[in-house]
Amino acid sequence: MSRRPLVVLCPHFAPDTAPTGDIITRIVTELAGTGRRIHVVTALPWYRAHAIEEGWGGRLVRRERTPWGSVTRVHPFPGRDKSNLARRALGFALFSLLAGVCTLTAGGWRRRPAAVLSMSPPLTLGLTGWLAARLRFTKCIFNIQDVFPDAAVETGAITNPGIIAVARWLERVSYRRSDSVVVLSEDLRANVAGKTGARHAAKVVVIPNFVDPAFVTPLPRDTALRREMGIGDEPVVMYAGNVGFSQSLELVIGAARRLPGAVFVINGDGSARAHFEEMAKGLPNVRFGGYQPKERVPEVLATADIHVVPLRRGLGAVSVPSKTYGILAAARPVVAAIDEGTEVPRIIGESGAGISVPPDDLDAFVGALEELLADDIRRAEMGARAREWVVSRVSPAAVAGAYDALIDGQAVASPIRG
Repeated sequence: MSRRPLVVLCPHFAPDTAPTGDIITRIVTELAGTGRRIHVVTALPWYRAHAIEEGWGGRLVRRERTPWGSVTRVHPFPGRDKSNLARRALGFALFSLLAGVCTLTAGGWRRRPAAVLSMSPPLTLGLTGWLAARLRFTKCIFNIQDVFPDAAVETGAITNPGIIAVARWLERVSYRRSDSVVVLSEDLRANVAGKTGARHAAKVVVIPNFVDPAFVTPLPRDTALRREMGIGDEPVVMYAGNVGFSQSLELVIGAARRLPGAVFVINGDGSARAHFEEMAKGLPNVRFGGYQPKERVPEVLATADIHVVPLRRGLGAVSVPSKTYGILAAARPVVAAIDEGTEVPRIIGESGAGISVPPDDLDAFVGALEELLADDIRRAEMGARAREWVVSRVSPAAVAGAYDALIDGQAVASPIRG
């Protein structure tokens, strides 16, 4: 097996706090464990406040050595106003340009890498990775975490026909130029393959994200976080993750109105948090919490008796909430409000780890929560099945093995099936 190094081009990497940064950091860690040298090109940490974090400013490019290779961090040209699409697009373009230049020399210009692996979003990194790969005489692998612009169009975040047309063109070109396109589920594979055309469909492969079950372990529900948030022994229903408009968090607030005996926690930050905080005013059983340091993730997940994963109608086939794996590893049941037949409902049905209901259906959502809140034994059984499923199916080693095989040009079988 070839042990040529891998170059990774991504928008976030530890210690940045973005969910995609956590994902690619874990993938790199696992691949480095196989003995492969890896050179990461990413942004300076900026996700939490949409501004470069203290101690990281002052330079356009920073380079650091690691035991497994190197990390090059470049200026992300952030904008605090997420509603200013033109400003955000300019920032993505400038970051992609600067990151692309650094990708050409990552690990040494004269050393031909095994591949350049780039990550979307932002979509602009697809062509950046392709061009860098061609100039370095290697193949390009495009990792898709969310299908853009589908989710943005569905939620109304993008309505300008010209911007949508350009984004769809960039999407098609990026998929067709890539040597391989990695997606997280069969739903995303069908979506992307349908846009590439039959000639390119075979290059689209499924490799799920993963959770480390040695890190996220089942813990007692009486956590320090409960006490910090002023919660006693009441049952806790939690949404943990990005607080955006793709998530149907109106369901969570609506359920809190109907179920005053439970505490509903929305734990995370994002563009829609202020909107939902305003919506929840006057509800004493709703709490909001910000992102916690990585080492507290198992505690956050253990705080809840039930976790919820709500996604707006039409988004189940363009986005896979990978937070589901962490919930399962924590041995907690899930209530998912996501399009029927898509990945998360399939996982829940296969594992027996919770209940799936139609998206944006408050009555069905509240009914599922009432069922589980009334039955401690059923919740515990679902949690045990959740843990068993995730340990056997979505292990870091299996996912890293799938990436390693793809990098080395071997056949890839999704570790989640079987």
